[in-house]
Amino acid sequence: MPEAVIVSAVRTPAGKAPRGRLAAVRPDDLAAIAIQGALARVPALDSREIEDIIVGCAMPEAEQGMNVARIAALRAGLPVETAAMTVNRFCSSGLQTIALAAQQILTGQSRVVLAGGTESMSMVPMGGNKVSANPWLIDHHPDVYLSMGLTAENLARKFGITREDADTFALASHQKALAAIEQGIFAGEIVPVTVTNTSPGASPAHVAQASALFDTDEGPRADTSLEALAKLKPAFHAQGTVTPGNSSQTSDGAAMAVVMEAARARELGLAPLARFVSFATAGCAPEEMGLGPVFAIPKALRQAGLTLEQIDRIELNEAFAAQSLAVIREAHLDPGKVNVHGGAIALGHPLGCTGAKLTATLLHSMRRDRLRYGLVTMCVGGGMGAAGIFENLA
Repeated sequence: MPEAVIVSAVRTPAGKAPRGRLAAVRPDDLAAIAIQGALARVPALDSREIEDIIVGCAMPEAEQGMNVARIAALRAGLPVETAAMTVNRFCSSGLQTIALAAQQILTGQSRVVLAGGTESMSMVPMGGNKVSANPWLIDHHPDVYLSMGLTAENLARKFGITREDADTFALASHQKALAAIEQGIFAGEIVPVTVTNTSPGASPAHVAQASALFDTDEGPRADTSLEALAKLKPAFHAQGTVTPGNSSQTSDGAAMAVVMEAARARELGLAPLARFVSFATAGCAPEEMGLGPVFAIPKALRQAGLTLEQIDRIELNEAFAAQSLAVIREAHLDPGKVNVHGGAIALGHPLGCTGAKLTATLLHSMRRDRLRYGLVTMCVGGGMGAAGIFENLA
């Protein structure tokens, strides 16, 4: 049976939304930059070998509509013969695409597939530009449309997670992320973006002067503290514990991986970063959607024939501090293995990009620290969880 390996995994830096460094950069352009960056790491691969491109996007409309995967592929200069599709499983979209690419390879359907995600929360806000709730669900299952922040409040109440617990977790996310940036930890996975701050119709000379290279995640804050976090008001419930400071940051970004049949990688002389091991999804109560990983992780472990103790590093999407703490406790995760270089509270959560972004971070982290097995996991809006396991081959 073929093996699916990842030979390249990159991401753009995450920009703050809606007024950060990437706010004026289209998500299809961001995806194209990530595609070009991923392929630049594997010059032995002829782009004509790429059989499919799969791009995750949580709000696939407007600037990230019209099958953004196909638009990005053409924008990146790939041959018109290369097919492309866009996938939406909300926050796990970018991980889902890597799993789909691996499944194509494992079944012999393809030999080389690009997979990743893109999202501009500056251009297409959470929920998109028009939300049209199903009337029957409003009457019979309204929690499926519950604000993500309120689902986090539900978990905080259910599991006794205090405001101080959440703020302490959030502060640690910033501190770990800042330390990682200072040490250059993310440099190997980031593809810089040239940002131009000019008005339409500006002269070429003006554009050149106004261009700057954006190569560092914008979210981590050196000036935050428990005292500063404690001053923030609850964002979703007057007596709640979930604030902007202990929630994930809205972000813009893209990430991409080159997934390949192991035999083809050997033929090209490429050294894979990792082997795709397993992927699982699971449903849960929509009003407790943040618990999704608790149900998805055991399924992924069973598929892999592994125990939780064998997982060396975990990238858990920090949708909210309360949600993350609930997952760590209920899934019995070792906090020392989780988000060792910070998470989405500091580094951002560009929705459909996040799964691929976390995968890039995980694979480079495992390679650097010589760890064998890693896990990427996240909750998914509507009441789901996703989890993917990778084996370091570097």
